[in-house]
Amino acid sequence: MKNTATLLITCPDQKGIVAAIADFLYRHDANILHADQHQDAENNLFLMRVEWDLSGAAIAADDFGMHFSPIAERFQMQWQLKLSQKRTRLAIMVSQYDHCLADLLHRHQSGELACDIPLIISNHRDTERLAEFYGIPFHHIEVTKDNKAEAEAKQFALFDRYEIDLIVLARYMQILSPDFVKRYPQRIINIHHSFLPAFIGARPYHRAYERGVKLIGATSHYVTEVLDEGPIIEQDIARISHRDQVEDLIQKGRDLERIVLSRAVRWHIENRILPYANKTVIFD
Repeated sequence: MKNTATLLITCPDQKGIVAAIADFLYRHDANILHADQHQDAENNLFLMRVEWDLSGAAIAADDFGMHFSPIAERFQMQWQLKLSQKRTRLAIMVSQYDHCLADLLHRHQSGELACDIPLIISNHRDTERLAEFYGIPFHHIEVTKDNKAEAEAKQFALFDRYEIDLIVLARYMQILSPDFVKRYPQRIINIHHSFLPAFIGARPYHRAYERGVKLIGATSHYVTEVLDEGPIIEQDIARISHRDQVEDLIQKGRDLERIVLSRAVRWHIENRILPYANKTVIFD
């Protein structure tokens, strides 16, 4: 496992930011492994991701804030420090469709997703055997229009018990309450089976078929209180033709959903995403 630190920064754009950060790390014997940046001229924003090797660095992670605060205050930075040794604890929520769940579990088992998955939550039992195959505790919590608050309270209790950092909606076919979303800002990733902002909401493949589109897509995004309008993380598309029926669109779309969701999850746990202005920067 890597032993690195990653610094994510957002601040007003001005001269000297990169030089100040590089000089700070150099003075503390930190070997920079990756650095990437983006300037948003319209919003006058500077965004940066820098990762360095902690082995041999002269500054402990616990003391970083104390030493870095003068630079942060000088440039009015909002910043986060992430450590590779602290693995993201991920909860997966799913309903009946298992293709995204199966893909995430396979990638996790193969080491592609460097995180821990201590639980799976579902409002159906269809995926229980899949969870058992991968040895991950499965929690069935039925959700109806009459017990939604009670069901979410049970989910919150599980997230607290397992110290969950990230919640992944792997085709979880329920709309989360405003309270749910407020509890976990920028910590819930959803996969929507259309190329947003087209076909928001339910049955997008059916509506795409009725509209006669020639491209279908899938979108992973952070969840906000407004349905399917959170910051987009990743999208992909597939071409279709007049010969394709609704079932063909669904089959082709499932391949897109798997890939798009797994990319978004991997980028999040690798600390490559900076959301801002209802958009995201995905650093290399």
